[in-house]
Amino acid sequence: MAVSINIAELLKVLKKTPAEQNIMLCGKHGIGKSEILTKYYEEQGMKVVPLFLGQMADPGDLIGLPEKVNNSTEFLLPYWFPKDGKPIVLFLDELNRARPELLQTVMDLALNRKLAGHSLPEGSRIISAVNDGEEYQLTDLDPALVSRFNIYNFRPTLKEWITWADVNGIDERIIHFLQTKPEFLEGEAKAEIESNGLDKTPDRRAWVKVSKLIKDEKVLDEFIRKLIAGVVGVKAAGAFFLSLSDDDIITAEQLFNEYAKHREKVKKYRPHELAILNDRICMFIDNDHMTAEATKKSAENLSLYIDDLLLLDNHEGCAYFVTLISDSHPKFVTFISKNLLKSFMLLYKYVQGL
Repeated sequence: MAVSINIAELLKVLKKTPAEQNIMLCGKHGIGKSEILTKYYEEQGMKVVPLFLGQMADPGDLIGLPEKVNNSTEFLLPYWFPKDGKPIVLFLDELNRARPELLQTVMDLALNRKLAGHSLPEGSRIISAVNDGEEYQLTDLDPALVSRFNIYNFRPTLKEWITWADVNGIDERIIHFLQTKPEFLEGEAKAEIESNGLDKTPDRRAWVKVSKLIKDEKVLDEFIRKLIAGVVGVKAAGAFFLSLSDDDIITAEQLFNEYAKHREKVKKYRPHELAILNDRICMFIDNDHMTAEATKKSAENLSLYIDDLLLLDNHEGCAYFVTLISDSHPKFVTFISKNLLKSFMLLYKYVQGL
């Protein structure tokens, strides 16, 4: 059984693993494997070449076409092969969807860093991705090939995706929905299978598509609901629309700017709603939405919020707020220590006494 890693741990794996060791990532489609790899290595100045092995018909698609040279056969270099001698990152996607004859070519590539006699430039890396799950049509991998890779189950956390979504402008309605209904992030809540067998379920990539579809739509009507259902499935779309009719939890910006206006509403929040609000507060500060001019007023409002958590004797809300003060949220920790240390210490002592 392979070890599971999240996004932060994946970045550490990429940094720590020597170039001559190959990496295999196992996970569902649409969870950001290729995007993360591309961003990381391009920041290191390396070109990432994605090859979708499941779409290749025979080894010639990977190694190039043969030609006759001096009464012998040689293979033309494929279009992607580096001709400048600079190392590349070869990303072999859908490895366990490739035809068996293609996998024999990958074996030589993974073992000897050669393709039809041509060596990859020194320092090049080979990373593969495989899909796991009963819903995929997969090819069994030879144990000898598997042994050429360091294998990790890639399991990004909900919190990592929420943070990414906030930074990258994903529609707030989607972020709020997935905070309250995390089971809809990656297809665990499956739609009913239609008679034609085309079962559509949500994933991270699909929610990004939905965000783009509703970007300029202030009011989402029945047609938009159908549009969204075609991206994430009927069940996820229905749950998303249902969430829009609920009394929404206030945003961090509302808390920081005008907490007094929302105070009575917040006092009625249930534990899971307070947890979502705590996450929003932390994320707002960690993602640099706080301006220097607003710091004093924001600190005062956050102090009032902490006071209310204590007065309400809300065990869960207090405890969860304290857990957010960690190495995972350095900017949030700095903000609290500079502006709200006294309030936080009261909160901490309360939690210690539970």
